[in-house]
Parts: sequence; structure tokens; C-alpha cells
Amino acid sequence: MKTFDYRRADTIEAATHANGRFIAGGTNLLDLMKLQVETPERLVDISRLDLNTIEERDDGGLTIGALVPNSDLAADPRVVDKYEVLSRALLAGASGQLRNKASTGGNLLQRTRCYYFYDTASRCNKREPGSGCDAQGGFNRILAVLGTSEQCIATHPSDMAVAMRALDAVIVTQKADGDKRRISIHDFYRLPGDTPQIETVLEAGELITHVELPAPPAGKQVYRKVRDRASYAFALVSVAGVVEVKDGVVASAALAFGGLGPMPWRNPAIEAAIVGKAPSTEAFEAAADALLADARGYGSNDFKIPLARRTLIATLRDLTA
Repeated sequence: MKTFDYRRADTIEAATHANGRFIAGGTNLLDLMKLQVETPERLVDISRLDLNTIEERDDGGLTIGALVPNSDLAADPRVVDKYEVLSRALLAGASGQLRNKASTGGNLLQRTRCYYFYDTASRCNKREPGSGCDAQGGFNRILAVLGTSEQCIATHPSDMAVAMRALDAVIVTQKADGDKRRISIHDFYRLPGDTPQIETVLEAGELITHVELPAPPAGKQVYRKVRDRASYAFALVSVAGVVEVKDGVVASAALAFGGLGPMPWRNPAIEAAIVGKAPSTEAFEAAADALLADARGYGSNDFKIPLARRTLIATLRDLTA
């Protein structure tokens, strides 16, 4: 472990001015520090800030503090009743002990579990820009088949963020100069391109303070996660779906995917393939075609492409049954 400076922030303003890495639950950052994948010179402890409440808004939605633990968010009666897909996604992630510590804001910002990112002896453009990507010619079973680049094929590991994307969440932040931003989750993450080390649109010192959920969506909600074992495993493929069927026709749909790309994945063409149509195998196959139109396997993860097709179709059958 390399030495670092530790500061405890008592206000949001103090945190954003402290010029260091924020730490709340530490369920990801501490692991990375132990491996010296990340070696921040200063940690800014934000765990005592007043950002741990869930409040109802006038529009029927919720405002979730960035420090609300995953366990508390999953168990909140309003989330269980109105945002079932989010509660199920949270409970599908990690273990109970980790969910008790992991924060809402930290979950959105957790970093990839790519083996080569964690192994400092391997080449990784995300960890060391310009060094190369050993994953592309190596064991890449858990890595991405959508949104990749020649520089990086890592996946985003969050379950919660997949559900948040299906729910059209908005991320509220505060900068060091006091300015606040409301960023749609659809605009929050960046594709790797030539800069895989830049994963979000956050600026230096910018702190996530809240996450806003719009009014509960109409329709049935499902979170389906396919993984190597029944618990404490990251998704090979996951689907967060919200579908409303009226008069025998799909009236609205929101579908987001985990385990397939460098960010929680959503493509409007997938939803367009089923909206306005009666639920059918043909419509579900068309949605799967739209999802996988640009998919590319890298050897060990080729199986994800047919797996994603089967998982999406099975999820759509559940949502429209």
C-alpha cells in the first residue's frame, strides 16, 4: 500500500474543494488501491455528508441521496412497490455485506472487473493509456461484445446502473465552483473510443450528490441476470425491462442491458422493434436483431451473442405474458 493523505469532508463544498478521490463505502476503490491499480495521493471521505435519504418528489418520482446504501435502496417500500426492476437489480448484485456498505453514487462509478485491468503486469489501456489491450487476444469471457474499440473491450459491472438506465434516471452533481448539473444517465457514460480511461462525463472534483427517478413507469418490470453462479457473480448478460401492453399491443417499452458493453447498454431501435406490435416471436426476434446488429465477439466471449438473444427473448415473454 502506498501512503496517501486522508481528509474527512463535513460539507459538499469541502469535498469538492479537497482535490482528491472521493471515498464512501470503498467497496471498489479499496480493492483497487490494495492492488495498486489506483494510487490516489489523497482520499476525501464523504461518508458523513447528509446524502443518505430517499425523498418523494412532487412529480411522483424519487430523489435518492448518493450515500444511500444499496441494501437500504433495495428494501425501501417505495422502490419495491413502484420500481421493482431497481430493487431486483440491486439484490442481484454482490453480497449482503457489500450491499450494506456500497453507496448509490459509488455503484454508478464502479470500475470494470476485466482481469487485465486488475493485473498490473498486463497491458491495459484503461489503467495505463497507450500500453495496449491484452484482453483482446486473451481470456475475455466476461468482456464486451457491444460498444468496444480497438483500445478496450471492458464491460461496466453494475446491476443497479442497468435498471437506472431503463428507468431514465438523472444524476445530480455539484462542481468545485458550486455549479450543479443534472445529467441524464443516457449521457453520463462514455464509450471507450481512443480514451478508455475516461469513463464518464464527470469533471475533476465533481461530486454525485443525488439520483432522480422520474414518476414510476407503467407496465410490468423484470430484471433477469445470467451469471456463472447463483450469487455474488457479475452478469454475463442482464436485462432490465419495463413493458406496458394495452389492448393486445405493446404500448411502451424500456430495455437496458448489462454484461454486454462498456456502459449500461440501451438502444432505442430495440424498443422500436416491439412498440406498436402484438407480442410475438417475430417481434421479439426483431428486437434481438436490433440489439446484436453491431455485436462482435473476441473469441472466449463469442457465446455472449446467442446468449443475449435468448435472454432478451425470454425476458420479453415474461414482460408480455
